[in-house]
Amino acid sequence: MTNKVAWLEDRGVVRVAGEDASSFLQGLLTNDVERLKAGEARYAALLSPQGKILFDMLVVRMPAENGAAYLIDCSAAQAADLAKRLGFYKLRAKVVVADESADHGVVAGWGGEPENAMGGVVYRDPRAPLGWRAILPRAKAAAVGAGHVHEYDGLRIAFAVPKGGVDFAYGDVFPQDANLDSLNGVDFDKGCYVGQEVVSRMKHRGTARKRVARVRIGADAPPPGTPVRDGQLTIGTLGSSSGREALAMLRLDRVEDAKVAGRGLSAGGVAVTVADPA
Repeated sequence: MTNKVAWLEDRGVVRVAGEDASSFLQGLLTNDVERLKAGEARYAALLSPQGKILFDMLVVRMPAENGAAYLIDCSAAQAADLAKRLGFYKLRAKVVVADESADHGVVAGWGGEPENAMGGVVYRDPRAPLGWRAILPRAKAAAVGAGHVHEYDGLRIAFAVPKGGVDFAYGDVFPQDANLDSLNGVDFDKGCYVGQEVVSRMKHRGTARKRVARVRIGADAPPPGTPVRDGQLTIGTLGSSSGREALAMLRLDRVEDAKVAGRGLSAGGVAVTVADPA
């Protein structure tokens, strides 16, 4: 029996199906989707040619009876744009791309196993021990309710799993900045994909200058977007929070400078302590 379940209202669903669906996604995304088994999910991103994250997502392979088909669990605010962008890359590939967010919703569950009655497409979250998720008919997902979503956010923050658009800005960061490399979102051994050369070069050179890190807040957390400062020097930006814990995009070198000098960090006048090693 699952202890907690929450409807994630901010998640949308895109379907990619057709004879070439596997090879199509394989050539675009940061992770290997061709090796996915039915009902299994992979975390991945679609990058710009410069290696910046345009969209991040969980890609779920449908059972064989659905043919070559994948459901993409993505930001609801981006679902239509993601479907449009994938369509742009389609060219002669035998695939059909559709935004199904109006008909399907996403729920997250943790603390136990999903109930058999949940139905839909159920899959483990591959990023961290965050439990499972399910793509359901939208009315059924909405009936679950969002009452526990703040507890889910607390769990997500505890594992330093960032939320796009809040903890990092789309189009502005590399996968390593948003922890995709440590959250099983990048396969460094797969073939080419959009932006791959930049991502591989950053890995081999170790040139990631910033990261999303877990931080502790000395009082009620300021809103997302509040600058994190070392004195008057801005060294990052606060993201999502749960109680006295939050995520922040931080310049690693400047965090280390402050640590060595014994200086404390702050955001909006509130003390900030980096909980994760920089």
